[in-house]
Amino acid sequence: MQYARTTLLRIGWGPAEWAAFRRGLIKILVITNLILGAYYLLWRGTVSLNWHAWWFALALFGAELYSYIGSFLFGLTVFRLKERGEPPPAPPGLRVDVYITCYNEPVELVRKTVRAAIAIRYPHQTYLLDDGNSPAMRAMAAEEGCGYIIRSPVWQGFDRHAKAGNLINALEHTTGDFILILDADQVPLPTILDCTLGYFTDPLVALVQTPQYFINVPPGDPFGSQAPLFYGPIQQGKDGWNAAFFCGSNAVLRREALARTGIRFFVRDVERRIRRTLREADTVVKRAERTLTKADRHRIAPALRALRQAVRQARHELSRGDTFQEVTERFQQRAEAAARLIVAADLQQIMADLAEIQAAEAAEIMRSLNDEAILAELAARERSPLAAIETVRQLIPLLVNEAMEYLPISTISVTEDMSTSMRLHACGWRSVYHDEILAHGLAPEDLRSALQQRLRWAQGTIQVMLRENPLTLPGLSWGQRLAYFDTMWSYLSGVPTIIYLISPPLFLLFGLLPVNALSAEFFWRLVPYLLINQLLFAVISWGRPTWRGQQYSLALFPLWIKAVVSAAANVWFGKKLGFIVTPKTRQTGRYFGLVRWQLAMMILLAVSIVVGLLQLTLGWRNDGLPVLVNIFWAVYDLIMLSVVIDAALYQPTEEQ
Repeated sequence: MQYARTTLLRIGWGPAEWAAFRRGLIKILVITNLILGAYYLLWRGTVSLNWHAWWFALALFGAELYSYIGSFLFGLTVFRLKERGEPPPAPPGLRVDVYITCYNEPVELVRKTVRAAIAIRYPHQTYLLDDGNSPAMRAMAAEEGCGYIIRSPVWQGFDRHAKAGNLINALEHTTGDFILILDADQVPLPTILDCTLGYFTDPLVALVQTPQYFINVPPGDPFGSQAPLFYGPIQQGKDGWNAAFFCGSNAVLRREALARTGIRFFVRDVERRIRRTLREADTVVKRAERTLTKADRHRIAPALRALRQAVRQARHELSRGDTFQEVTERFQQRAEAAARLIVAADLQQIMADLAEIQAAEAAEIMRSLNDEAILAELAARERSPLAAIETVRQLIPLLVNEAMEYLPISTISVTEDMSTSMRLHACGWRSVYHDEILAHGLAPEDLRSALQQRLRWAQGTIQVMLRENPLTLPGLSWGQRLAYFDTMWSYLSGVPTIIYLISPPLFLLFGLLPVNALSAEFFWRLVPYLLINQLLFAVISWGRPTWRGQQYSLALFPLWIKAVVSAAANVWFGKKLGFIVTPKTRQTGRYFGLVRWQLAMMILLAVSIVVGLLQLTLGWRNDGLPVLVNIFWAVYDLIMLSVVIDAALYQPTEEQ
């Protein structure tokens, strides 16, 4: 690749011509890759499946389909790769707030970020958002002349929403039109606002994201902390579809866009809850009708019909555009009228209940039956047959008033960033990815911290997929939908990876083959597809070290499975996910237990390689080509998985 680039430069092509050539080559390779992949999979699914081992054959074919869809989404993402070059100049006079979010980090670490933030050249106000409410952090902020914000008392007794809640609280206490968000360890360069604010001259731009780069990564990047592929071609590709998303730090956001988007989704959520509540109310009334005895049906059925009519009328008013307050107040009035109707019609039953009470007390109550308050109380008693109506009557206020606050930052995920930017895009706002390192951060320094961080990212992404899937979220273009879904799809790779990993051992140890035969026809279809796939990846990642990232994308298969299971349990069954802030200092301990599944898989692969070679050497097998092919893949898998051993054994030098 470097030779090709040098040749092009020799014939007079400058950087612009070279960039245009690369983008054109990417488009050609994306299309070629999709065609070859479809050609191979069509043949695989119709001709080559080994039905004698159907469960294995179908599992592997499913994994290959997953990979092809991932390849399609990745190719689509980078198909419109946008390289923006020099940023437009920052207009003077903008009101800018710089937020530094922190939660129990070391004070001196945060001090470096605070000092660098205060030193940013463009005029601004700097605020330390201390979610730990630390006296030492407060004192440090005062020493450095930095604004200091903690949670206001209104958050007491409510879900704090982790970092999202911290940002929402700060937005309520500041007034800047633009907000630069920095993590506690992300030390900004003085030019960060000069290089980003110019994009906001476009009134529709809501977000400018810049890369996250870590200065404490040792040679070889043992934990795969740097993400040059994501903070490069992937974000540039998403930028081409107006889908570059917020990554939690090193980003500038427009306050107006957050406010408008928050209001729109607040209204949407209120309407959705009211509609759901009305459906539940209808179900409650129908259930009550089915439980009526023949004796009760004459007295109570008219009131239940009136209540069902109230539900239908509320739905009609909501669709007509009446305000939520009007709809709910009218519904409440109709429900209360239905309850009083039953009380009036069922006086004899109530009298039977009162017969047990002393005569004097009963007479007193009878004299009070004309009192509206007492009538309502009787209608609400559990011993009354009106429990169903009372349930319906309370549904609307309970659900509408249930923590229905305005949220400019999304709180549907433990990672607020992707969901917030996706909502911005759904409301018609634009984003920009500026590919220039403008802040220096600190990466995790031990395997446990690195895995905690990746688990949180994966869990948050899956939460967003399950709660607000981009494929169905109104307002997004199809390019944006698929660009977002590409990131989500990548975190579903755990099970397909296991299938790929166990395929060589299943053949080498047990002779199970998922295809009819590893014939020339098979290789003529598979090899070109794999070669073009790798060539496409090489061109996309041109000049960026991506090998470590490729290793971890495969080696972390247990983590991806855990993320999917735990996120699904949270969304579907309400199981709480803890928000773990990534430690900013090295944590001591033994780490081989954290990668036990990878180590077990490596042992299985190594044993299968030895068995395969031994059988060939002793002449116990005559299928030499299939054995060698599977040994090749087993060796490749071992190399990919070996990254976890490097990470578990890593010890920093004394200088670090």
